[in-house]
Amino acid sequence: MNALSEQILSELRHLLIEMSDGGSVGPSVYDTARALQYHGNVTGRQEAYAWLIAQQQADGGWGSADFPLFRHAPTWAALLTLQRADPLPGAADAVQAATRFLERQPDPYAHSVPEDAPIGAELILPQLCGEAASLLGGVGFPRHPALLPLRQACLVKLGAVATLPSGHPLLHSWEAWGTSPTTACPDDDGSIGISPAATAAWRAHAVTDGSTPQVGRTDAYLQAASRATRSGIEGVVPNVWPINVFEPCWSLYTLHLAGLFAHPAFADAVRVIVAQLDARMGVRGLGPALHFAADADDTSVALCVLRLAGREPPVDALRDFEVGELFVTFPGERNASVSTNIHALHALRLLGKPAAGTSAYVEANRNPHGLWDNEKWHVSWLYPTAHAVAALAQGKPQWRDERALAALLQAQRDDGGWGAGRASSFEETAYALFALHVMDGSEEPTGRRRIAQAVARALEWMLARHVEHALPQTSLWIGKELYCPTRVVRVAELAGLWLALRWGRRVLAEGAGAAP
Repeated sequence: MNALSEQILSELRHLLIEMSDGGSVGPSVYDTARALQYHGNVTGRQEAYAWLIAQQQADGGWGSADFPLFRHAPTWAALLTLQRADPLPGAADAVQAATRFLERQPDPYAHSVPEDAPIGAELILPQLCGEAASLLGGVGFPRHPALLPLRQACLVKLGAVATLPSGHPLLHSWEAWGTSPTTACPDDDGSIGISPAATAAWRAHAVTDGSTPQVGRTDAYLQAASRATRSGIEGVVPNVWPINVFEPCWSLYTLHLAGLFAHPAFADAVRVIVAQLDARMGVRGLGPALHFAADADDTSVALCVLRLAGREPPVDALRDFEVGELFVTFPGERNASVSTNIHALHALRLLGKPAAGTSAYVEANRNPHGLWDNEKWHVSWLYPTAHAVAALAQGKPQWRDERALAALLQAQRDDGGWGAGRASSFEETAYALFALHVMDGSEEPTGRRRIAQAVARALEWMLARHVEHALPQTSLWIGKELYCPTRVVRVAELAGLWLALRWGRRVLAEGAGAAP
């Protein structure tokens, strides 16, 4: 076990040191399909087309069957792209299967828009649906009527603006509304809105219009984004890139949840990341990437990390996102994010600032079991629950929540793991352990024994599945479709396993119920 702990610490340190390359994000069906559509030359991207076809599920759709709300965008995009690639092996069969899948699917946007709808759904899905209707007839396809007035209202606003500033949030979905390259300009990394799909679309319009001076920069960006997937296939791209603020922020925050933030094995790597964040943090806050708009979520987690490192960051960086006693992720967003407010609460408490209204909002946004499952940036309830427990307990040593603890223990699967879908996942099991780690600190002996038993079962499940330097595959983060920020997830997996190992050693040494 000691050797495994050292291996985990070594891998975590290596991951932190790597976080200077823009970030690591798993491949995206939606963005790859859109990029292929705009690339045009089928023969030059045959391997990417083969990858796209290989991702199709047995039922004809793309994306996890566990989370049907997030399957429409990748399935529409893949269908439309493969419909133009008939000569390729498997393309025609994939189109037929996808058509049948879409005809059978209930429309989640028939009457209203779900709270956890994918990013840009109101712009992207009506556009894809309209394109499919003109190409394929559209008979029986979902029409997404509840999204149409939202799309129209957004287009009216966009029509009143000649050019959006670099990094504006709406540029992330430029492929769904942009028609002229003059409405946007590549940022310093060569991207349009840190989106491969938007960048590929803008590049195609720029080439058509003869506006080519910046095309070379977009090409370089798309190549770099493709490398970030670690797929080894040219043309396979991620859902979002770069994530050079989000990735290090969430990774260090996760280390804190596991009690690893100040571990001497990471001191040098943490010092470098914290110095960069400190230099970049201003009164306007931070976004997921250096050249993207600031938001309350990234700003809050960055504030947490800086304060945990002993810095005195500017709490005023959150003020632009304050609406009453709540925080919006981006100004003008359709609905508030629970996890954004959880992170804002955690930051405010770490900084010693009043947060009664935000705390009340976080407490109120639970399900009847006492857990948090109404989240717009992550599909699993275990993510906001782990973070909420940490935020609510911050600065309150005697904080207890028997209802959430009982529900969390009850949700453990027979195999020892946790998961929101049909199977347990390593990432979600780690989140459960982070929450239990906080709860254990203020529990009575009986409760601590129950927690220790759950942790022992989780450790057994994790040990059976741990592989050194494995690349996470499960997509649980909400973008235009579900995606996987691979380093962020790997840090969570390793930190959870390390926590369970250390917990087990303490239980053996001190008797059942001891905590790390």
